[in-house]
Amino acid sequence: MPLTPGSLLLAKPFLGDPNFERTVVLLCRFDPEEGAFGLVVNRPTQLVLPDVLPFTAPAYPHPLGLGGPVQHNTLHYIHRISNLPDSIPLGGTADAPVLWGGDYEDLSERLVSDSISPEEIRFYVGYSGWSAGQLEEEIARDTWVVQPNSAEKVFTFEAEELWRGVLLEMGGRYRVLANYPIDPSLN
Repeated sequence: MPLTPGSLLLAKPFLGDPNFERTVVLLCRFDPEEGAFGLVVNRPTQLVLPDVLPFTAPAYPHPLGLGGPVQHNTLHYIHRISNLPDSIPLGGTADAPVLWGGDYEDLSERLVSDSISPEEIRFYVGYSGWSAGQLEEEIARDTWVVQPNSAEKVFTFEAEELWRGVLLEMGGRYRVLANYPIDPSLN
């Protein structure tokens, strides 16, 4: 299955890496020669936007997500703001696109003026990264389920329900993974 931006990577429940246990990663960039960049989209933190951007309105209700184990001092965002310059399309539809990044100054002005609906944007600290060949190797070892062209699911599921919800939607053998116990020895 080809890896393309906008795909979701769902960690198999027996992955064994606490950084990615039952995570969903939105693949934002993939290049076989340079590697991959993604954001874990289902790990809310205790941080809120004013904790990292003091000039923003405290009305933003969503906690920041932990985008991954790399560089927790960086802030990333995915959104549905089609007119934010320099945004990178990840999928969705013409009416409801899913985009990554974009002009930070423009975004800051919109945040201060409250012209962005909280339902249009998600923020993450840190990111997930793979060197060339690393993600492909992990997929070959059967540690990830790849769901192509599914970026919009970040906005249709609550973060805590995303992993299980996408697997249940996929049906068949993925339903078994969705119901796999956190600690099988307690079964």
